[in-house]
Amino acid sequence: MIKIGVITASDKGARGERVDLSGDLIKQLVVQIGGEVTAYSVLPDDQATLAAQLRIYADELNLDLVFTTGGTGFSPRDVTPEATLAVVERLTPGIPEVMRQESLKKTPKAMLSRAVAGIRGRTLIVNLPGSPKAVAECLEAIFPALPHGIEILQGQATECART
Repeated sequence: MIKIGVITASDKGARGERVDLSGDLIKQLVVQIGGEVTAYSVLPDDQATLAAQLRIYADELNLDLVFTTGGTGFSPRDVTPEATLAVVERLTPGIPEVMRQESLKKTPKAMLSRAVAGIRGRTLIVNLPGSPKAVAECLEAIFPALPHGIEILQGQATECART
């Protein structure tokens, strides 16, 4: 089982003014990769708050994978990538590259995503968009590689080459 955390970055969601459809969708879809959401938060769009929660999920809860949703656009309050960059130790640029590439097949607005992904310790952190439709599309694009990446991160696999 892959232990997964979900952090939704939404001022309205944190105030209880919006239902978190994207976070709920992530919870449903992760079963496809043998995942289980064991930690979940809806937080305001605040860099320090988001970064602190990412540290807790990685360092204290020792989660294998953390998905953030929301806060990856151009709005001044969209600071999820900055929060992620403040805590990761190594970037994994291929993941957001694939998400943007696949999303561009559906909308030119995908190029406006500032999503990043990276590793903190043995935790992979991936920024997802805020809309449920975009979340589903991005997860579909990256799910085929994530379990193997997690296995490598956890020391359970060593090779990426085909045998």
